[in-house]
Amino acid sequence: MSRARSSSIDRRDAGFTVIEVLVALAVVAVSIVAIGALMASNARGVRAMEQRVALMQATRTAMTTGVPSRAELREGASSGQIEAYRWTVDTTPLGGEWTPPASSDVGWTPELVRVRVRSPSGAISDIRTVRLMQRPSK
Repeated sequence: MSRARSSSIDRRDAGFTVIEVLVALAVVAVSIVAIGALMASNARGVRAMEQRVALMQATRTAMTTGVPSRAELREGASSGQIEAYRWTVDTTPLGGEWTPPASSDVGWTPELVRVRVRSPSGAISDIRTVRLMQRPSK
């Protein structure tokens, strides 16, 4: 008899109640939503980084193809397009309208070269550098 009595107690206490199952499902659902949000955020970050790297590569290409050598460098602007990236190169005197005195023997003048590249998404890379430009001979 004692054996039958203990088995009926075990049967009543065995398993989970409906409330326990619902709580476990809620915990699992919250965990899955949190992991999904984290992965979506990570994917957005990777996409933004890829776009930034592509913009920097286009800027490097624009600097090598759009900025002429020192012997060919002249004031003014030029522009072009590399795939979907538009670039402009502006060459202006460094320091505004400053020029070296006419009596000096300086054969080179510093020029400000500004390279701007715009990506298809609208992001802009703006790089400025100084190059020496050969002065016109008199």
